[in-house]
Amino acid sequence: MTTVRSRIAATFAAASLTLVFAGQSHATVFAAWQVANVPFGDTLNVRKYPSGTSQKQAAHPNGTVLQITGRCTGGINVLEIANQPAWKQRQTVRYRWCEVWHDPAKNGAFVTG
Repeated sequence: MTTVRSRIAATFAAASLTLVFAGQSHATVFAAWQVANVPFGDTLNVRKYPSGTSQKQAAHPNGTVLQITGRCTGGINVLEIANQPAWKQRQTVRYRWCEVWHDPAKNGAFVTG
């Protein structure tokens, strides 16, 4: 499983929007989270595995909306905390790695990261 790390409490501002993508025989749900409060000149790095030494797959500046699968380290699922206040969601994922669905090569081949 590849994931992205929530580095600081306010790295993500919780969005109330949940995106639903329908497959042929099932539906997959993603939570939309927006990159926020990353220091000027810095980015939020999406890594291949949940480690600061893992390969970077992409880097996202403030304002980027990411599709989070919901799975985070520590058994946290952002879809299960969606009804909590935004400040509590930020605290819950503050030091966690959360899996995102993205297209690092920008070729239409989406992967988790």
